[in-house]
Amino acid sequence: MKVWLPPVVFGVLMVVVWQLVTDVGGLPSFLLPSPSAIAEQFHANLGNITTASIAIGKNALIGLIVGSILGLVSAAVAVRLRVVDELLSPIAAAAAAIPIVALAPVFNSMFSATTDFPRRLVVTIVVFFPVFVSAAKGLRQVAPVHLDFMRSCAASNWEITRHVRFPMALPLVFTGLRVAAPNAVIAAIITEYFGGLQNGLGSRITSAASNTAYPRAWAYVVGAIVVGLLFFLLVLLLERLVARRPARAVRADYRRTP
Repeated sequence: MKVWLPPVVFGVLMVVVWQLVTDVGGLPSFLLPSPSAIAEQFHANLGNITTASIAIGKNALIGLIVGSILGLVSAAVAVRLRVVDELLSPIAAAAAAIPIVALAPVFNSMFSATTDFPRRLVVTIVVFFPVFVSAAKGLRQVAPVHLDFMRSCAASNWEITRHVRFPMALPLVFTGLRVAAPNAVIAAIITEYFGGLQNGLGSRITSAASNTAYPRAWAYVVGAIVVGLLFFLLVLLLERLVARRPARAVRADYRRTP
């Protein structure tokens, strides 16, 4: 049986039950709109949903890329230098403990709220912690025999990191990225609730809900779900391309190492 078939069947059954509950129970739209009403609004506002999704996707993607690069580089430096590890680990944990609802209005006040920079900065911070923690753990789990072999070949620290540590750490790095990617979309949406440009899904959801257009608000929520799934699938695709067989790559690097 295909792995995607059970969740698809379960999802279809949930939509059918949802439609029956709203029709038979006569639930008002402010409590729970029916899937057919949401689908109708999704189709009617497809252009606006696409435009808002692109706007939120840009902020989430830029924050995801910058936060991932910072997390990877910081993890590599922290593994190499103990003093950096002792400095960065508590800072990263503190950054992860700060709620988005506290960061967004502060950054809007510090920087121009009419630009996307404060939102992308919040996404970067949200992405940094899971990538840093997973990458640092992966870089440290190298078997001592591999390190001894590289040192016996007179490999430099950079060569050990590049040819041994990073390939072995890739599974954990992508575990962190799978957590960070949907969180980047969520953070990008939540930051719109605190003012600034009104061009993304968060502001459209707020506007529709405040105008009691609940099916339209849910249609924008569906757009947010689609963007989150696209980010998650993008990470899975990248993982398949990059981290399919790290052990084979390591063996090839061993042979190339002088």
